[in-house]
Amino acid sequence: MSIVDSIRTTVLVPVHREGYPFIAIAGAGTLVLAWWGAWLAWPMLALTVWVVFFFRDPVRVTPARDGLVISPADGRVSLISRVVPPVELGLGTAPMLRVSIFMSVFDCHVNRAPIGGTIEKMAYRPGKFLNADLDKASEDNERNGLVIRNSYGAFGVVQIAGLIARRIVWWVNEGQPMATGERFGMIRFGSRVDVYFPEGAQPLVAEGQRAVAGETVLADMASDEPQRIVRIG
Repeated sequence: MSIVDSIRTTVLVPVHREGYPFIAIAGAGTLVLAWWGAWLAWPMLALTVWVVFFFRDPVRVTPARDGLVISPADGRVSLISRVVPPVELGLGTAPMLRVSIFMSVFDCHVNRAPIGGTIEKMAYRPGKFLNADLDKASEDNERNGLVIRNSYGAFGVVQIAGLIARRIVWWVNEGQPMATGERFGMIRFGSRVDVYFPEGAQPLVAEGQRAVAGETVLADMASDEPQRIVRIG
């Protein structure tokens, strides 16, 4: 890759329209402070750059093979467990495989569909704003859930607000078809996304691993490959 291509893909990244108002406010604040004195404007300029960075919406290359479940978020795989899904999703009371992706304030926050299918249900639930890295955040925090159904079964996708996050945004509706990797929402600022899998899924990631939205494979519903044993160190 040339230097020009590297700059284009890593620096000149598109910004999502959700960030326009915040960027405008931060930019205006920078100009006002600069009028009073350059030394006052530098911290605000740094904040403006961070806001632009936070709302980046990079192009992703999504694996297209049938059955692949892709990460819905950038961040760290914080939890892999079998738990009862949130009651509002209507997925029953039996424990399901859950993979949780924790997004820090430095991760891209545009969320993508982990697998293609039809949005069978959407359910928003108000709640607390605990640290999204905690297991109990799945039950106590404000969240928005989707159920995506296809030939492999029903998949739950839950956006969970975090300690700093105060706004969950989504751009889809019930009954809408979704393609794997398609953008469906975002959370501001720092949060988590849980994916609930139907029976038979085996995770192909490990706790502590970095995930990239729209690219990292979480599981392969069309494969009988056993769960990977991953050593981190």
